[in-house]
Parts: sequence; structure tokens; C-alpha cells
Amino acid sequence: MSRHPLLLAAALIAAPLASHAAEGTRVQVTGEIIDTWCYYSGVMGGPDAVVGTAHHTCALWCSAGGIPVGILGEDGDVYTVLKVDEDDQAAGGDTLLSLASYNVTADGMLYERDGIKYIVVGRVEASDEIINQTHEDYGVIPGFAIPEPK
Repeated sequence: MSRHPLLLAAALIAAPLASHAAEGTRVQVTGEIIDTWCYYSGVMGGPDAVVGTAHHTCALWCSAGGIPVGILGEDGDVYTVLKVDEDDQAAGGDTLLSLASYNVTADGMLYERDGIKYIVVGRVEASDEIINQTHEDYGVIPGFAIPEPK
């Protein structure tokens, strides 16, 4: 009997939080699977340097290390992938290694908060593999990624 006031208080606190849950919008996004760490941090150079085949190996390492992947959409926006299908571990890890740097069309639910777009991918509709060939621009290893001799 003495717990009822606590339960009531917890319900009152939780109710406003539940009303803040974002509603998703079903979308299809076409773009390149990127690693969000290199894209947002700029650690490997500007946004043009962290896409395509020139960045493929780094994207694999970041994804394998648990960095969330994103889809760099044709509209220029980045859609951070929260999960794929029902696999909560899919956003960063082994599941998406086979799609790193690939151009895909994904169907899923879009959520936006504070200007950041998140997508829960229900299904990858199409994969065009790697179509962004940037080796002509950067060579096999981008010049800025080669360490200076000491």
C-alpha cells in the first residue's frame, strides 16, 4: 500500500517522456554507406576524402570497431543507421561490413531530432556496390593519410 504513491509519481514522470517519443516517417534513401566517425570528425580530411573506394578500408575498420554507419544520401544529408532489420548490433559491426562504401537504396523509418537524421533500416532494397571510384583523385591511399618520414 505504501508503494502506490511512488508508482503514481513514477507514472507521472514517465508520461511526459513518452509523449516526447519521435514519430518516424517511412522513407527510401539512396546513397553511399559511410563511416560516420571519419565523415563528421574530419580526421581523414574533408567530406570528399571519406567516401568511395579511397576510403573503403578505413570504413571497414571503423564499422568493425563499432562506429555507427550512415547513409550519405543523394540529397547530401547523412542518415545515421540505428539498426538494420531487427539486429540492434547491425549499425556498427560485422553486419554491414559487406556494404561499406556501397551505394544502396534502403527502406526504413526516419527519425529526426535536433537536426540529426536517424534511420532504422527495414530492408536494403538495392545495392549497386561501389560506384564512387575516387582512386583517380586520391590514388590507392590518399596522400594526406601517408605519414611523414621522421
